[in-house]
Amino acid sequence: MGEQRSNPVKNFVAGGVGGVCTVFVGHPLDTIKVRIQTSDAYKGTADCAMRMFKSEGIRGFYKGMATPIVGVAPIFAISFFGFSVGKKLVGASEAPSIGQLIVAGGTAGVFSSGIMGPGERIKCLLQVQQAGKSEAKYKGPIDCVTQLYRQGGLRSVFRGTLATAMRDIPGSAAYFASYELLVRALRPAGQSRDQISLSATILAGGTAGICNWLVAIPFDTLKSRFQTAPEGTYSSMLDVFKELRAQPEGVVRSFYRGVVPVMLRAFPANAACFLGYEFAMKGLNWAF
Repeated sequence: MGEQRSNPVKNFVAGGVGGVCTVFVGHPLDTIKVRIQTSDAYKGTADCAMRMFKSEGIRGFYKGMATPIVGVAPIFAISFFGFSVGKKLVGASEAPSIGQLIVAGGTAGVFSSGIMGPGERIKCLLQVQQAGKSEAKYKGPIDCVTQLYRQGGLRSVFRGTLATAMRDIPGSAAYFASYELLVRALRPAGQSRDQISLSATILAGGTAGICNWLVAIPFDTLKSRFQTAPEGTYSSMLDVFKELRAQPEGVVRSFYRGVVPVMLRAFPANAACFLGYEFAMKGLNWAF
């Protein structure tokens, strides 16, 4: 069974299923998070949500979802594929050590950040685009990519990819390691991994999402600001860091902007991810 779970192809497919489940559950709160991170106009999560609903309706919460829906399946697929490859690289056994899980999880971040970077750039630009009387700058993901390419070529499209890697490598290490350790702790003695209960999967997956974002959100704040700022605003990530550090609200609050919607989203979205992953993996192991 351990060999079946470490199969990279099965992890690729099951990870894609988990990723789609994540987007459907978590995108509205992700939109609120990005709005708060990139603007000083909101007093908090509730204020942002109320103002969005009044001015844009329900559709406002799902802005930019086309990009992650199209991109999230391969991104999560590659992430879970990377985790399985990472476990093979470190020679992980049926019960990998904490160190092996951290390295394997970090490997998943390396694999996914290459395509995650431009996807995040497009998603964030669409999310911060306010609905109003004036015509929106971007009509959708394809129009956004086209305009970015015309303005600055591939460099503009891939802007912030390094920042995405800085977020995803430690975040993925925390994500996969915490999930695997919790599953191990919650699984009754004598039961196989495929016998883990629904409630244990939800608890482990949701907690893993929280662990991921506790580590990743400072880098995510830097990334969101850098990717959504007009060309020429920042010359590097260091400029964003200096600006946030100088904010009157303090260093911690500046870097943890949007933490409330992130945490509200993290548990249900990642519980949905691992539920989708586990169900898909069971189906694949049964079929193949």
